Amino acid sequence: MEGASPADDARRIVETLRRVVLGQEAATRETLICLLGRGHVLLEGVPGTAKTLLVRTLALALDVKFQRIQFTPDLMPADITGVSMLTGSHDFTFRPGPIFADLVLADEINRAPAKTQAALLEAMQERTVTVDGVGYPLSTTFTVFATQNPVEFEGTYPLPEAELDRFMMKVLVGYPDATHEQGILARTVAGFEADRPETYGVDAVTDAAGLARLRAAVEAVRAEPQITAYITAVVRATREAASLTLGASPRAGVALLKAARAAALVEGRDYVIPDDVKGLAAAVLRHRVNVAPELELEGVTPDVALKSVLDRIEVPTA
Repeated sequence: MEGASPADDARRIVETLRRVVLGQEAATRETLICLLGRGHVLLEGVPGTAKTLLVRTLALALDVKFQRIQFTPDLMPADITGVSMLTGSHDFTFRPGPIFADLVLADEINRAPAKTQAALLEAMQERTVTVDGVGYPLSTTFTVFATQNPVEFEGTYPLPEAELDRFMMKVLVGYPDATHEQGILARTVAGFEADRPETYGVDAVTDAAGLARLRAAVEAVRAEPQITAYITAVVRATREAASLTLGASPRAGVALLKAARAAALVEGRDYVIPDDVKGLAAAVLRHRVNVAPELELEGVTPDVALKSVLDRIEVPTA
């Protein structure tokens, strides 16, 4: 919208998502924060909890190209990146794969073989695709939203730590509460269909250029030295915690800073406060740490272990 502030645009995108994806307040906010912070998102939840709907709605709100890739055990890297094909004039022409989109949904990523996951990894890290030694740039908006079922589901494999570390956040998508679940049914009676985007009632809030402006505004958000010191303390504490056998990498600290700046923008501030960091620490770190096996057997989750780590760190005051 002309004349709207970045915070207004961000708020309108969140409102649009929440009108369509009912009962997922935390997931919708965290997903947008990740996108504004130029990060990729790992969405975890059981089938049927609106993970695809969330990303499809986000693409409509931003008026950008959406592409869904279903990951299966027989999916090959070329099925994602594209192939060089021999034409009638005996020249090779590159035929782009489905990864050449703005928002790419990698559905059930933990069902694909490692080689295929590696092809996605390069695209996520470099934002380019290399085929037959030639690099092809992806769009500046390019963002991966990977979904995975919980690892105890049949036919799934845990993602390697190196790949998990490439995701800015792991967003948990749970079951909606009873009121929202009834609302989903009422909306379906009124004609809503998840596989028919025209029934969503979504108007574009902004476009790719508008998203670029929002991202630039995020990078202008101030983070004072006491905030960066707090982030450093949080990340380093995960490496020293007895409850964790794997702590977070320096990349995690960068991701937490970017996420905190995006959260500040969404809240209408041009500076980061400690609550921005503390509120997003679990989402940014939960997939980057490993709980000690004996505690895992007792039901201790990464979120529980991280909370105990955070509780021991002094929060900076203004």
